[in-house]
Amino acid sequence: MGTRKRLVSSSTSEPSSSSNPQQTTQPNNPQQQQQSPDPPIAPPKWGFLLKLSLFSIPYFYLIYFHFSIDSELRRSIIINAGLSLAGFFVTVRMIPVASRYVLKRNLFGYDINKKGTLQGNVKVPESLGIVVGIVFLVVAILFQYFNFTADSNWLVEYNAALACVCFMTLLGFVDDVLDVPWRVKLVLPSIAALPLLMAYAGHTTIVIPKPLVPHIGIEILDLGWIYKLYMGLLAVFCTNSINIHAGLNGLEVGQTVVITYAILIHNIMQIGASTDPEYKLAHAFSIYLVQPLLATSLALLSYNWYPSSVFVGDTYTYFAGMTMAVVGILGHFSETLLIFFLPQVLNFLLSLPQLSGYIPCPRHRLPRFDPQTGLLTGTNDGTLVNFFLRNLGPKSEKSLCIYLLIFQGIACCFCFLLRYLLAGWYK
Repeated sequence: MGTRKRLVSSSTSEPSSSSNPQQTTQPNNPQQQQQSPDPPIAPPKWGFLLKLSLFSIPYFYLIYFHFSIDSELRRSIIINAGLSLAGFFVTVRMIPVASRYVLKRNLFGYDINKKGTLQGNVKVPESLGIVVGIVFLVVAILFQYFNFTADSNWLVEYNAALACVCFMTLLGFVDDVLDVPWRVKLVLPSIAALPLLMAYAGHTTIVIPKPLVPHIGIEILDLGWIYKLYMGLLAVFCTNSINIHAGLNGLEVGQTVVITYAILIHNIMQIGASTDPEYKLAHAFSIYLVQPLLATSLALLSYNWYPSSVFVGDTYTYFAGMTMAVVGILGHFSETLLIFFLPQVLNFLLSLPQLSGYIPCPRHRLPRFDPQTGLLTGTNDGTLVNFFLRNLGPKSEKSLCIYLLIFQGIACCFCFLLRYLLAGWYK
C-alpha cells in the first residue's frame, strides 16, 4: 500500500486526542476521560456494487446460452458461484467488525492523498485484506465437499494451491505488522509458492509457436525443472506487481476485480470451445478459485472505493496476486495471464530504475495532492499513476483511478483480441 501513512502500536497505547504521551499514565485526567471511541467506518457503497453487478450478465449468458457446457460441470460452477455469493455477504458483514479490532491495536493509517483536508485526519483501519483472505479460504475449502472425491486427481493440487494462498496471506499480514523491507518482500512469494511447486504433478512442457517450429525442429519442448522455476517467478511477479501498482483508493482491489473478471470470461470461453475433458477440468479448476476471489474482492471494494473507509494492506495485494498466479499456473494459461497483467508489467518497467537503486527511491512514490483544488499532480517517480498524471494533467483521485481501471480493462480486451487474431497461426 502506498496511499497511507502507517502507525504501528507500541507498548503504551497512543492517545487519540492529545499529543502529550504522559497523559496515558494519568487515569483521572479529564481530557482522557472525554476521549470517545473511534467512530464506525462508512457503510458499503451498495449503489456502486449494483452497477458492477451488471457485468455478471455476459458471464452467465456464456454459461447458460452461448456455450454447450456439460450439465455436471455447469452444476459445479453454479454451486461454487452460490458459495462465493455467500462469501460476499459474510465479507461485507465482517469488515466493520475487523475494523474495530485493528483500530484497537493501533493498526491504522492516514490517507496521504487527502493530507490537508478533514478526511486526511481520519484514522483508516489497515490490513482489512485479512478478512478477504480468510473468507476466501473457507469458501474454497467448503467447496471441496460438493465437487471433489477422496480419489480426485485434482484434490492434491487444489489443496496445494490453497496452502500457497494461505501462506501468502499470513506473510502479507506479517508484512503489514512488521513493515519488512521491500527486498525481503521479493522473497516472500517464493516461500509461499513452495507447496504448489512441490505438489505440482502436471506437465512441464511448452508448445513451440508454429512460426518457430521449422527453425527449432520440434513442436513440444520439455523444460523440466526450468518450468517450475518459471512458476515460482510468476508467483513473485504477480504478488509484487499488484503491490507496487497502488497508491489510490480502490486501485489495488479494482485492478484485481478487472483481471479476475477477464480470467472468468477466458475460462468459460476455453471450456465452451474445447472437446478435451482434461483441458476443460483445468479451466474449471481456475473458475473454482477465481469466483470466490472476485466475490470477496467486490465486498472489500465496497469499503475501499473512493473515499476509502478501510485500507487493504499488503495482506490483500499478496493474497490476490498469489491466487491469480496459482490459477494461471494450474489452469495452464500463464501467457494469457501475463497479457492481462500488461499495466502491471508497464508499471514494473517504469519502476525498475528506482527499485534497482539506479535512481533514488522514496518510501511513498505518490503524486502530489493540492488541498486547495483537491487534484493530484504527477511527480517524476516511475509509476504508472504518475505517468498518467504527467500526460493527462492534474486529476482527482477518483477519476484517476477510473482511468487506470479502464486501461486495465483495455489491456484485457487486447488480450482477447490477440488470442483471436493469432488462433491457428501462433499455436
